[in-house]
Amino acid sequence: MNFINEAGNNQDTDRSHGTQPNAELREKVNREELVERIARAIPIDGTDEPVKGLRLNRMSSIAGPHHNVTQPSFCVIAQGAKEILLGNERYRYDPYKYFLATVELPAVSQLVEASPERPYLSLRLNLDSATVASVMLEAEIPSPRRDVNRVRAMNVSPLDSGLLDAAVRLVRLVDAPPAEARVLLPLITREIIFRLLAGDQGARLRHIAVLGGHTDRIARAIERLRHDFDKPLRIESLAHDLGMSPSGFHEHFKAVTAMSPLQFQKNLRLQEARRLLLGEDLDASSAAFRVGYEDTSHFSREYKRFFGHPPMRDIERLRAADRVEV
Repeated sequence: MNFINEAGNNQDTDRSHGTQPNAELREKVNREELVERIARAIPIDGTDEPVKGLRLNRMSSIAGPHHNVTQPSFCVIAQGAKEILLGNERYRYDPYKYFLATVELPAVSQLVEASPERPYLSLRLNLDSATVASVMLEAEIPSPRRDVNRVRAMNVSPLDSGLLDAAVRLVRLVDAPPAEARVLLPLITREIIFRLLAGDQGARLRHIAVLGGHTDRIARAIERLRHDFDKPLRIESLAHDLGMSPSGFHEHFKAVTAMSPLQFQKNLRLQEARRLLLGEDLDASSAAFRVGYEDTSHFSREYKRFFGHPPMRDIERLRAADRVEV
């Protein structure tokens, strides 16, 4: 039954018309609060982890490209924009999209919108397989279908109001008493995981919790490669250990990582070589040998193709720049 108010307006109609503006206003307020809280929590450029598993980032200028290894995580930008390159795939996200990564992968990231007046501000929530699997069981979400095995291990999707609201409550924990943060962080994390599982990237998130099939095998292969990146890669032997044919292993590995196993190993080697050159003050020959290269010239050529500069010139440039990577 409809009720008429004193002005002769239909109250039900008013409520229905008011729903959308109210939702838009709430979303606007949440976006503004997210910017304000992250900016206050990290007032200078850099990164911080004020709550275990929650990492905040700030940068006042366009930076990159940076070569790093993505972690299984849910990432939201409050202000600015970023691009991530995986193989030949490029992913761009901003305050209206979120980024989800489900496997540790070597990738290239670059900030594309940042300034002193409007610094890049973001959050990253780490995700783990046990929690994802627990939420799936509690929510009675069925096990992944076979096609989940061919889902790329990262992507971006629109940030809906539910995820935005949860992200704001997550950042509020930075200012909460320690006991409150310890209790609420797992609850908000589970809510975010549930919303992700129910949304566009549900199949992708199941990469983290899958207990069988090719995705689990590829995850084990990635772990082997990350641990033994300095050793010769024998595709036939690795595929046999995983119970796969070499061609099948290669196909499924590329479906998940956007790279061949050899490309993946090379990226890991070069990133570790850069770390050694920068952090342990090694020369190019020593770094090349430590990461598995036998030919220093070959190493230098691949290093230049990957990072844009020969090894020692790249390190000199990084030291001169002296800025924090995000």
